[in-house]
Parts: sequence; C-alpha cells; structure tokens
Amino acid sequence: MNFSAFTLGIEEEYMVMDPQTRELRSHEQRIVEQAQKVIKDKVKAEMHQAVVEVGTQICADIHEAYDDVLLLRKTISGIADELGFSVGAAGTHPFSKWEKQLITDHPRYFELVNEMQDAARSNLIFGLHVHVGMENREMALHIANSARYFLPHIFALSTNSPFWEGRNTGFKSFRTKVFDKFPRTGIPDFFGSIEEYDNYIKLLVKTNCIDNAKKVWWDLRVHPFFNTVEFRICDVPLTVQETITLAALFQAVCVKIFKLRMQNLNFIIYNRALVNENKWRASRYGIDGSLIDFGKEMEVNTRALIYELLDFVDDVLDDLGSRNEAVGGTEKILAGGTGADKQLEVFAEKEDLTAVVDYIQSRFLEE
Repeated sequence: MNFSAFTLGIEEEYMVMDPQTRELRSHEQRIVEQAQKVIKDKVKAEMHQAVVEVGTQICADIHEAYDDVLLLRKTISGIADELGFSVGAAGTHPFSKWEKQLITDHPRYFELVNEMQDAARSNLIFGLHVHVGMENREMALHIANSARYFLPHIFALSTNSPFWEGRNTGFKSFRTKVFDKFPRTGIPDFFGSIEEYDNYIKLLVKTNCIDNAKKVWWDLRVHPFFNTVEFRICDVPLTVQETITLAALFQAVCVKIFKLRMQNLNFIIYNRALVNENKWRASRYGIDGSLIDFGKEMEVNTRALIYELLDFVDDVLDDLGSRNEAVGGTEKILAGGTGADKQLEVFAEKEDLTAVVDYIQSRFLEE
C-alpha cells in the first residue's frame, strides 16, 4: 500500500530569553530578520515579541523531518546567541509575567488583542503543530474524526508546561489551560461530511464570528488551505527527538486509519465530551495518571494505553520507516519522563526556577 501522500510538516514555537535574567525578552524581530536570510520563510514572528515560530519544509518522511527540525533549532539558536539572546522550548516559561511582554507591531495582532483582550495578551504559550499530508479533504476529515480519540494519549507524552508565572500549577501541561480561554479551541466535534464542515465555517464567517477559517484553533483540524490534517494539541517538546517521536505517532495514526478505510473498516468514533475527559486527565497528570478506555468503560493506566496505541499502529511503522522514532522514542519518554517531569525534577532538586530555565535551554539542541 502506498503511503507517500502522508507527508509531514512540523511547526515549533520557541521562547526568547535574556541570558542573564532568564526572563522572556523581546528580540524586536531581529532574530526573525536574520534567520530569514538563511532559512527564508521557515521562520516568522508571532504575536508576542519574545516568541519565534519556525516551520519545516514538506518532508517526505520522518527522517527528513528530523534533519529539518534540527537545522531550524541550530539556526535559531546560533542567531539568538550572536544577538545576545538565549532560546528554549517549553509550553510555558516557568516564571516570566505575560503582563510585561510586548505585542508585535502588526495589524493582525492588534486586531486579535482588540477582540480577545486579556485572553490574547496572556496567551504566552509555546506549541507544536504537526501537519500530515492527505490525498484530499474528504479523506482528511474522515481521518480527523477518528484520530480525535488518540489526541490525549499523544498529548500526555508531550506535556512540558508545569510552571506558570512562578508557580507550580499542579498540571503537567498548564499551556492548555491558558489556551482554553480562546474560543473554538479544544477537541473538535464530529463532522459527517466535508460539506458539513465547510458549511460550519461559512456560517461563522457570515455571522462575523471569524473572518477566515484559520481562526478555528481546535486541537486537530482539517487545514483550511492545505490538504493536511493539523495536530495542534501538544506542548512544544524540550528536544528534537521528542518532537520527532510525536510527529511519527501522529503520522502513523493517520496512516493506520487510512489503511483501515481501504479495508472497509473504521475505528470507533467517540463523543467529543468523552475525549475531553481524557484530555483533561492528560493535562493534569501527563503519563503518570489514568485515562478512560471507552470500549471497556473503565480507567486504565495511561502508560498501558500508550502501549496499546503503539500496538495499533505497529503494522504501518515499517512501511513509514519510523519504527525507531515512534516506538523507541515513546519508550524513552515513558522511561525517563516527559518535559514536565524533567522540569519538576530539576525544581525539586534546586528549588530555583532559573535552574529550570537553564535546564530547558540545555536540552534545546540535544540530538
């Protein structure tokens, strides 16, 4: 079976900091301007001036994606260092205050702040987006409907934001709690057809809820302009390898659902409200809690369900060439902990959030 249509694109958001204070710091788009001379449109500004967003090229497989993500991180890190900044990857900064951060001078961002007010100003978070290519939008919607079930499992592996404004929040991913203030976020509804989905978007535009489909910020969406399914639920990981593991899992889930469809089979569609229960558990406990197995109607150890996910996609990994990235990478996270677990370990030892920032920075270029 040919899976060449299932290409990969990865977007990451990095935090820019002062090397001395470790606080978030505006780079006044100097990092973006310098990076664009090297990596062109793979880098762009974000709403807050202490953020840099990067995106890979369209990658044929997970190995191309690894090389591109590593190149992007090395490029941004090198330029930041030359300009007197440091960079790191975590879902939230451990102690910087959003109230002190500057908004990028662009009409799009001023419009967003005017509409969303403090919900936008406080949205100082850093995520990972993974695009998986599709043959067409009809297949993309079919896959998105089924893939919703697996979002909490993979999200749990990505959790990397336990601190917020100097506090241990008690969550493994507080980033998702910050983003919940935005409209049109979270687990998407089930849509019976691409026409039903398009009519939903048209109604929002017609009634001035949005001016374009990119303002639908669900954890998973059929991209409004590209033939991709875009996974948006994850915290940006500490390391390149963790990012690649998550991307490999998302790709494998899509391909497995496609393979089932080609055999006239399908994965059970579960209610959005049920999947939301698992998302909340994943944000609170990461990989160390339990999720609901809806088929068995019982709580199951999260790690056990993640291993079930690996079994589910096992028969497509060799065709994708991603067994080591998907299975080996997942087992490494399960054994050593997520980014949130590592941050909490450092804080427990040092009792100092600047040490946590130093740790985040030290993992940024780890291969």
